[in-house]
Amino acid sequence: MFPKLDPLLHSELRLAVMSVLAGVDSADFSFIKKQTGATAGNLSVQIDKLTTAGYITVEKGFKGKMPCTTCKITPQGRDAFQAYVDALKEYLSAGLD
Repeated sequence: MFPKLDPLLHSELRLAVMSVLAGVDSADFSFIKKQTGATAGNLSVQIDKLTTAGYITVEKGFKGKMPCTTCKITPQGRDAFQAYVDALKEYLSAGLD
C-alpha cells in the first residue's frame, strides 16, 4: 500500500514554495515569486495556507523604506516536506520494480 500524500503539499505552487524554502535559511516574497513564477496574489494565498498549517513562518518588516515579507520553513514544515518527498520516492520506486 502506498503512503498517503499530504494534500497541502500536493499543490504545485505550495510544493514549489516549500522546495525553495527547504534550500535556504529564509527567503523574501520577491525571491519566492521569481523562483516559482507565481503571481503575487496567488503566491500570497498559498503562503497563507502554509502559514496556517504551521509549515512556514512569515515575518513582515522593511528594507529601508520598502515593505519586506520574509518566509522561513518551520521544523514541522521541514518534516512534512521530507515525508512528502519520501512518499514520492516510494511511489516512483514501486513503478520501477
